[in-house]
Amino acid sequence: MSVLDTAAAWIEQDPDAETRAELQRLVDAGDTDELDARFAGRLQFGTAGLRAELGAGPLRMNRVVVTQAAAGLARFLIDSGRDRSVVIGYDGRVNSDVFARDSAEVMRGLGLDVTLLPSALPTPLVAFAVRHLGVGAGVMVTASHNPPRDNGYKVYLGGDDAGSQIVPPVDGEIAAAIDLVAAGDVRALERATDYTVADASLVQAYVDATAATVPAPGLPVDAQPSVVYTAMHGVGWETARAVFAQAGFREPAVVPEQIEPDGAFPTVSFPNPEEPGAMDLAIARGVAVGADLVIANDPDADRLALAIPDGSGSYRRLAGNEVGWLLGWRAAARAADAGVTGVLAASIVSSPALARVAEQYGLGHRDTLTGFKWVSRVPDLLFGYEEALGYLVDPQVVRDKDGISAALELLSLATELAAEGRTIADQLDAFAERFGAFASGQVATRVDDLSRIGEIMASLRTSTPSELGGLVVESVTDFLDGVPGFPPSDILRFDLEGGARVIVRPSGTEPKVKVYIDTVAATSAEAAALAARLAAAVRPLVS
Repeated sequence: MSVLDTAAAWIEQDPDAETRAELQRLVDAGDTDELDARFAGRLQFGTAGLRAELGAGPLRMNRVVVTQAAAGLARFLIDSGRDRSVVIGYDGRVNSDVFARDSAEVMRGLGLDVTLLPSALPTPLVAFAVRHLGVGAGVMVTASHNPPRDNGYKVYLGGDDAGSQIVPPVDGEIAAAIDLVAAGDVRALERATDYTVADASLVQAYVDATAATVPAPGLPVDAQPSVVYTAMHGVGWETARAVFAQAGFREPAVVPEQIEPDGAFPTVSFPNPEEPGAMDLAIARGVAVGADLVIANDPDADRLALAIPDGSGSYRRLAGNEVGWLLGWRAAARAADAGVTGVLAASIVSSPALARVAEQYGLGHRDTLTGFKWVSRVPDLLFGYEEALGYLVDPQVVRDKDGISAALELLSLATELAAEGRTIADQLDAFAERFGAFASGQVATRVDDLSRIGEIMASLRTSTPSELGGLVVESVTDFLDGVPGFPPSDILRFDLEGGARVIVRPSGTEPKVKVYIDTVAATSAEAAALAARLAAAVRPLVS
């Protein structure tokens, strides 16, 4: 069939009046270029599930694609003999609630026991609910911190490592089941509406379990550090507030413009607290109220960003690695006090500082591939993190990154320090004194042509630099060749003299080549200067 015929057939099965009209306009205009862009394949279901811009057609996120995904996941659970039950959650993005209800109706129609969360809630609630309810799978409709017009579909499985995101080969098996469904017409799928809508007790169970992960604060509420919190137009606030209150901590001041869920994200162009400018309103609020900490969750509240006073009347946002160091040190010290052994883990592109902590405390350490689906599966895990603002502070409660429990740990740490007359900044200095002065940096090159990514990686492999930023390259590890403990992956690691390293890999979610730089030196200033020098040296190699 021509693309016009294919689009017409899609319109016939699309239950959404808006996307039907969108596609009909393209058909009526004979816009084959745009239609080709939407029908030249279909979204590939992988370890990150689905994620794309909203719109009509198989290469966009819409009700047809979601219905196919829900039916395919249900068929996978049935055909693989897994528990025929699922919990479904959704955030505040455009159509998240619609996609969640479609999923619930289709899965129930196929005979699964379905529990739909009662409202727009954070992603960690689904990871928690998979374990708490003992279901076969979990679905979270979210695009996390992606651009405003995106949405996505994240899948968790029960059983072993319950509440962890899917990994190969399961992703391929689910994808194959989805493809079989997609060969038919979604109108032929039976739907049912007698699914269960969870009541408030499920959310309260998460609040109870999370609040119990920290000790009671040693200071009264009015003597605790003052905090500003932003949900960045996401769904974190109500749950975070309940957790903080139950654990005995002071209620933060909020950024009113960003506290309610809003899928338009009107005050940020890119709702990711890592992005320049994303925390500007939160920092301005911090200045206005004289806050000791500024905390941001991303829109689905599985990530956390922290800013602290910089001594000049404003704030500096800590890098993800810095927060990871502090939380990892806290986890190690807590384990030592309890006489517990275990493992500290981080993604391979995160700072090697965590390995130093593990060594000093006699704990295991494990590097994993990027992505929390790998971090969360490390055996005997005590704490795990990735430098992209993801932290797992209590694997027994949530087996995934959780920006709310991580925020609670930071409030607990800041309060303990305040009782000693110290601050988070003082703790960073203490970390450098005890474990070494580490610094990190990043370089990212965005491409218009995806083939350019392969060209950059090939060039680095064939023309390996002998030095970077004046430091000798002592060894090069190509993960494409296979490295013990890792599947073959498109990653290059350059280990430099003095303990510095540079890691290069294609982004898994964006059209980018990303470079991760880590240094260690006698002082934090020297380590930061060295990281900046390496960034300047690497940038021309990946541009």
